[in-house]
Amino acid sequence: MLLETIHQHAKRHPDAIALNNGVVKIDYASLDKQLQALQLRFAQIGCLALAVDNSPAWVLADLAALACHIPCVPLPFFFSDAQMLHAMRDVGVETLLTDRPAYFADLLGDKLIAQETCEIAGQPLTCLRLRMPPVALPDGTAKITYTSGTTGDPKGVCLSEAAMLAVAQSVQTAASLSEADQHLCVLPLAVLLENVAGVHATLLAGGTVHVLTAQEIGLSGAKLDRQRLLQAFQQTQASTAIFTPELLTALVGLLEAAGQRLPHLRFLAVGGASVAPSLLARAAEVGLPVFEGYGLSECSSVVALNTVQANKMGSVGNPLPHIQIRVAEDGEIIVRGNRFLGYAGQTVQNDKAELATGDIGYLDDAGFLHISGRKKNIFITSFGRNVSPEWVERELNVQPSIYKAALFGEARPYNVAIIVPKPDVLEANIHAEIEAVNLTLPDYARIGKWLLAEAPFGVQNGQLTPNGRLKRDAIWQAYQHRINQCYEGKSDEFL
Repeated sequence: MLLETIHQHAKRHPDAIALNNGVVKIDYASLDKQLQALQLRFAQIGCLALAVDNSPAWVLADLAALACHIPCVPLPFFFSDAQMLHAMRDVGVETLLTDRPAYFADLLGDKLIAQETCEIAGQPLTCLRLRMPPVALPDGTAKITYTSGTTGDPKGVCLSEAAMLAVAQSVQTAASLSEADQHLCVLPLAVLLENVAGVHATLLAGGTVHVLTAQEIGLSGAKLDRQRLLQAFQQTQASTAIFTPELLTALVGLLEAAGQRLPHLRFLAVGGASVAPSLLARAAEVGLPVFEGYGLSECSSVVALNTVQANKMGSVGNPLPHIQIRVAEDGEIIVRGNRFLGYAGQTVQNDKAELATGDIGYLDDAGFLHISGRKKNIFITSFGRNVSPEWVERELNVQPSIYKAALFGEARPYNVAIIVPKPDVLEANIHAEIEAVNLTLPDYARIGKWLLAEAPFGVQNGQLTPNGRLKRDAIWQAYQHRINQCYEGKSDEFL
């Protein structure tokens, strides 16, 4: 369906630009032609891993694999070496296409049996042939996307072409995407949300996808050059984009400080984690059209999304048309429709009609979905009150002096927060901001004491997942002695 739609776009408006990186501009006629040529080259390829920075070449390789019915494994560069190897072994990758051959040659060692150079969309790439034991995948697997999870080895979610198409079509309709839209890829294309809801949905609509490198977007590992991100929006005149809450925080802060606006931007979807209402309010003040959504890898990304026609602040929107949602008695969100095929490396194919998400929340009377947090993360204070730490952390993370926060309070009379400060801030400022947050919270959710983190939470020290979620057990192990001291009256931190 997606490839046929691209073919139809090539007939109707062949000169319209489909892919653009500022240097290479590929119109729909050229995209259709290059895809046909690439299909011939991919005909003998087995399971394909794709490790390439955002570029037209990434999109072409992804679409060619889809056309050839080759299982494709996008590898995000935020994975560790061990996670990279795990993903390739987990699905029995036969071919790796990359723009970082030296890195992978060193990583793969004797698993690399041959390599050759190739060119896609004007970009030189290296094709590596690997020696990996074959792995049986569920029938119809088109893509294996790896969730970051909370353990060292990510899980490979096997998805069908039909499941991804259902999301792309629903997002196209919900966001009213058209041939006039200019979508800027900000997230890595290896992230399913950007791949399906960004690229596929825009191409279905006949719009233009701007695929700049991470450096051109302003992303370098966990660091963000806010000015470069703003310039990317201005140069591309992007009308749509997909953000994480952290990116939204950075852009809002920059627009506030600079007194600037992005008049071309009409739909900024935000997902990956909950967004503080205070941040949404600030975004509205600087003219950002933010629409919060919610998704799961097992459902091919987007499940619910706010739209221009139906937007309720504090919710993640209405379920998309191809999805049904109910809430269990314990508050867990249950999703029906668009199920995944199974996990890589497991012989049992998924045959469940419903998916228990592990998230807690509710549907309001108007059908909007609200997310409260992760079911497994809820703790109960010694007063018997349930606290979802994500709720409190969300409010802390948007404070000017706080970069990241982690909240603990299981079986305790009050909660303790571990605070990663932003550079060069005063502890007094952090204290004042925490007091201000406390005024907005019920007594059982307030921060009683707080501690400065000894080092930033990160992937390398095992305290963050690659997509920025807290690894709570690891943080607890690192700080439990200091946290326990707070309750023993031995801490000199603020109370």
